[in-house]
Amino acid sequence: MALMTKTKQGEFVTLTVNDLTKAIRNSIDRKGMPEDEARQMAQHVMNFFGYSERIIDNILEPEDRDAFYMLEDSGLLTTEREETTLYDGREWRIHYWLFKKEKILHLAGKGGAYDDEQDEDIRSIYEEIPEGVWRIQEEEEE
Repeated sequence: MALMTKTKQGEFVTLTVNDLTKAIRNSIDRKGMPEDEARQMAQHVMNFFGYSERIIDNILEPEDRDAFYMLEDSGLLTTEREETTLYDGREWRIHYWLFKKEKILHLAGKGGAYDDEQDEDIRSIYEEIPEGVWRIQEEEEE
């Protein structure tokens, strides 16, 4: 199973079960996951997506949603929501799951430099902290 998709840079790439398996194994929280478990999870998730770039959250059972949350924590999936007004004036929210294609391809060894805005924000926070702060903390611990 494979998904043809377009990256943020405008390139068309194919996201495969092998790519997702490698990304799961190389993600921070999944380093110890055996190859066969990672492959099973990748196939399970890819089966939901089929040939689509996003899926609606309502189709997931609680166990499936737990797996999606694990992959979201690893940075491989993300969510978005859409709000619409119903004919009677009530607001209705629709939640979707999406692959973080660039990060998956990067972790699978197929992509170039990965630059996620959230990761960039975290890096910039640490760059703003003066070097002396780290030494003060080390001295207090001794």
